[in-house]
Amino acid sequence: MRTELARLLLPLALLAATPLFATDGYFSIGYGLVQVGQGGAGVALPQDALAAATNPAGIVFVGDRFDFGVTLFRPIRSATITGSGAPGVDGGYDASRKKDFFVPELGFNHLLSPRVAVGVAMYGNGGMDSAYTTPIPLLGSRLAGVDLVQLFVSPTIAFKANAHNAFGVSLNVGYSRFSASGLQNFANAQFSSAPNNVTDLYGSGAFGAGVRVGWLGTINKVLSLGATYQSRTWMQKFGKYQGLFAEQGGFDIPANFAGGVALKVAPKVTILFDAERIQYGSVKSMANPDFPIQAPLGASNGPGFGWHDITAEKTGADFKLSPKLTLRAGYNHSGLPFNPSQNFFNLLAPAVVQHHLTAGATWGLRDGKEINIAYQHAFAKTVNGANSIPANFGGGEANLSMYQNAIGFGFGWGK
Repeated sequence: MRTELARLLLPLALLAATPLFATDGYFSIGYGLVQVGQGGAGVALPQDALAAATNPAGIVFVGDRFDFGVTLFRPIRSATITGSGAPGVDGGYDASRKKDFFVPELGFNHLLSPRVAVGVAMYGNGGMDSAYTTPIPLLGSRLAGVDLVQLFVSPTIAFKANAHNAFGVSLNVGYSRFSASGLQNFANAQFSSAPNNVTDLYGSGAFGAGVRVGWLGTINKVLSLGATYQSRTWMQKFGKYQGLFAEQGGFDIPANFAGGVALKVAPKVTILFDAERIQYGSVKSMANPDFPIQAPLGASNGPGFGWHDITAEKTGADFKLSPKLTLRAGYNHSGLPFNPSQNFFNLLAPAVVQHHLTAGATWGLRDGKEINIAYQHAFAKTVNGANSIPANFGGGEANLSMYQNAIGFGFGWGK
C-alpha cells in the first residue's frame, strides 16, 4: 500500500519542484499531451484521464484510464532597453539563464457505473519564469528574475444525466510557489509598504482551492458541444513577498470559462474549436498598472503588471490514420495580456507570445496501452514599449521578446 501511495505522490512532488510555463498569458494552452497536440482544444472531445483539467464532464466518456506524461519545455526570453537617460542602462538583456524544464502530468479515471465516473488529475496550471544573466540597473544590483509555479490536484466526479448530456465537477486544490530576485531598487520605504519583503527571499508557497464545473452534450453522432467554468482559486498570500504584490502578497488564480465544439467531418476526421476567456483583470496583483504608482508596492492598490482579461482561440484536428495510429495538429492564438505601456514591470514576466502551432500522435499498443507525443512551437514575438519607463527612472522603452518550443512524451492505459 505504501509503495502504491508513493507511486501516486511522486508525480505531484515533481510538479511541485518544477518551474512551469504556459503561453495563454501564464496559463497552459492545454492539459494532457492529446489536447496539446490539438492546439489545446478539447472541451467537447475528452480522450484521456487529463480531461478533468479542461471539462470535468468528459471523464464519464473516457472509461477506466491512467495517463502520465512529461514535457521538455524550452522558452527563450530576452529584453532590450533603449532611450534611457540613465547611464549604462541601454542594451540587451538575456532572460534565459535557465532554458530547459521538465513538466510532468498525471491522470487517473475510473467508471463506477456506465453513467458515473470518478477521477483525479494532477497538472501544472501554468507559471512564468525569467532569469536574467546580468543585473538590470533599473531594477537592482543582483541578477533579476521571478519564478512562479502553479499546479492543481483535481478530484472529479461526473455523471450522465441522459443519453446525450453529462455534467461534472472538480475540486481544484491549488498550490503556488513564487520567488523574486534583483529588485533592490524597490526594497525601500519610498516604493514598498514592507521593504523587507520585496526581493531575494527564496521561495514562498501558498495553498488554495476553487471549483470547476462542466457540461458535455453529444448532439448526434457527428457533433458534440461542451462548456466549462473554473471559479477564482482563492490562495493564501505569499507572506515573504507581502511588500511586492498588491493586497499584502495576494496572488489568487483567476477565474476562466470556455466553450468548445467537436465536429466529425469524416469517419476518421474530427475538427475541434475552443474559445477560452481568462479573467486576469480580476486579480489586483496582476491587473493593477505599474506606473503611475497609486500606492506603495504591497498595498491593496499597489502596482502590478497591468494585465487584463484575454481570450484564447484553439483550433485542432484529429485524424485516425489507422486503428493503431492517430495524428493531430492544431493552432492556438491568445490575446496579449498587457499593453506596451506596461512593459517595465513585465521585464519580469515577458509573456508576449501569441501564436502557437502544435502537432501530436498516439500509437496504440497491446492490451489498451498507448504512446502519446505532442510538440508545440510558439512563434517569436517582440512587443516594443510605448512610454513604458517612467521619467524618474530615466525614461526610454523596455522591449520584450520571447519564443518557445516544447515536446512531450507520455503513456496511457485504458480499458
